[in-house]
Order: sequence, then structure tokens, then C-alpha cells
Amino acid sequence: MKPTHIEHLGVAVPKLEDAIPYFEQLLGSKCYSIEEVADQKVRTAFFKVGQTKIELLEPTSPESTIAKWLEKNPRGGVHHVAFNFEGGLQKVLDEAAANEWQLIDKQPRKGAENLNIAFLHPKSTHGILTELCEQPK
Repeated sequence: MKPTHIEHLGVAVPKLEDAIPYFEQLLGSKCYSIEEVADQKVRTAFFKVGQTKIELLEPTSPESTIAKWLEKNPRGGVHHVAFNFEGGLQKVLDEAAANEWQLIDKQPRKGAENLNIAFLHPKSTHGILTELCEQPK
């Protein structure tokens, strides 16, 4: 298990429309994609910083995990870190389980930008919600 790079940093925000101008000014570049991920009940906005992306996450429902996170952190903030892997995300999940890391997802699922994704629970990752990503073949 060795990631190729940090795929993105996930930042929870109450409203994309309020956060996008700040990140555009800070990074000196425009948001290149806004997308709704219906099964995760979020809208995302992406920025590129070198090989790494910043993913802004806005809840689309009070039941979304982002909405629940924002209840505890109303101003928003870093929600998760995502690492890119190659060679089979299921293999990475199996290795994580063998290390006794708590899996949120036991198998990969589709995420924003058509990535295959899975999450590790912060209880077993030193308090960091960790997303594992892989480009689909």
C-alpha cells in the first residue's frame, strides 16, 4: 500500500457560493468543476494546486455527513484528506482491514470526478478521516 500522491483535501463549507471567491483569489485560478454527488448528498467544487486538488463540499441535505459535520464545525474547515492509489482499490482496502483499520466502506464506490473511493474511519487513523481514491480503468 503506497499512495502515488495526495489526490485532494476535502474542505466542508456551508455554501459553495461564499467559499469559491475566496479560493479563486487565494489560488489565483478559477474553480474548474462544480458537481453534485447525489448519493453523498453534496455539491463539490474543485481547484487545482499542482498535482493536488482542493475539494469544497457543500451539503445538499440535512442528512448528509457534511451537514452533520458542519453542525459541530459551523464555519467549515478541513474535513478529510484523500490519497490516490493505483493497482486496485479493493486490494488497498483489504490491506487496511488486515492492519485492523476501521473501514467505513468495505468496497470501493463512485465519488466526485468519477473516482473510485472508499473511506477509513478517523477512530483508527489518528483522528483523520482518510479517503482512498483510484482513477477508474
